[in-house]
Amino acid sequence: MTSKFSLINLEPLTGQAPRTDLYPYREMPEDALTDARTDSEIAREFIGHGELSAKSRTNTQKELFRFLTWCREEAGKSLRQLQVADLNAYKEFLREPPPDWISTTKWPRTDPRYRPFTGPLSDPSRRQAMIAVKGLMAFAEQTGYLRRDPGALVKHVKTRGGSRITRYLSQDAIGLALSTVASRAADLPSEMRRRARDLFLLLAYAHTGARLNEIVSANMGDLYTEGGGRWWLDLLGKGNKPRRVPVPPELLDAYRAYRQAYGMLPQSGRADTTPLVLSSRSREPARLTDEAASNALKAVFAAAAGAAAAQGDSDMAATLRQASAHWLRHSMLTNHANNGVQLKTLQDTAGHASIATTAAYLHKTDNQRHDEIMASVSGQRAEQP
Repeated sequence: MTSKFSLINLEPLTGQAPRTDLYPYREMPEDALTDARTDSEIAREFIGHGELSAKSRTNTQKELFRFLTWCREEAGKSLRQLQVADLNAYKEFLREPPPDWISTTKWPRTDPRYRPFTGPLSDPSRRQAMIAVKGLMAFAEQTGYLRRDPGALVKHVKTRGGSRITRYLSQDAIGLALSTVASRAADLPSEMRRRARDLFLLLAYAHTGARLNEIVSANMGDLYTEGGGRWWLDLLGKGNKPRRVPVPPELLDAYRAYRQAYGMLPQSGRADTTPLVLSSRSREPARLTDEAASNALKAVFAAAAGAAAAQGDSDMAATLRQASAHWLRHSMLTNHANNGVQLKTLQDTAGHASIATTAAYLHKTDNQRHDEIMASVSGQRAEQP
């Protein structure tokens, strides 16, 4: 018996012979720009055509598995049968999936207990899910697989405060995190390596605004100078787009100390393929995983939250408890935007496709507006008898 949530093959389709594993074979127009003959095949081709990073590909596969399963099990339709009302219904379905679609345990997809959801999706998650769905529908129309795209008439999910970045740390919070790492006891060589690495890791994200995997996937030779006192770090961003970001002296000093803690010379050459972020446990140079790097920073933030609480700063403690590596990206962009750095400069540094994304980090006007209102309130109080 086939499970309701049987695995759908969504591995990228990049030119191999199509497989008809979801819906019956059907003829296509002569001028079609695709060899796909089933919904799963056009989904695989869509996933394969965009040069997605491994993480983006996995997320897209997850969203399209949910969607194609919903089409089959809930709507009882193929892509070519869907109407605008169906896509709006799916948008609402994501808000509160039925109980039989949910499992709080994340079972492997090959496990019969696997379910597509762990609970209702937040509005930002629903928005991302529908972006994947609308992207598939648009691609299907453009290649001739679909005659028309009903997704073009479906509005994006509105997210509260979606244009305002709020998950960032103040310079005081980052400073406390740095001092917390620097004062960490390190009696064993592995502890010394871990302390130096975590200090470098924290500064790398705080100063470059890089995404988690961009730092972790880099090599030692990617940090270099071309003279003139300017140091750079080469990164590979979304869509495998390369960019380089400035390396300030504080980060360079931490990098050199980190290398020396691992028994290496302070500086490497451009041809050095040693992973930039190393495990502190392995005797041989081993790249730290994304998850391990994320957990290392969360441990730093947790320790800093404890220090903030001990100082009586409950607000900072609460913020640090929620912080993650991505908060440092937001922090770097927010702080520079509010200090007058041109948005185009920040866009290039962050690797944003649209400057509108970068503009969401500019809080200066709002902060000034807040201060002016508070000053007015204080003045009114002072005038009262």
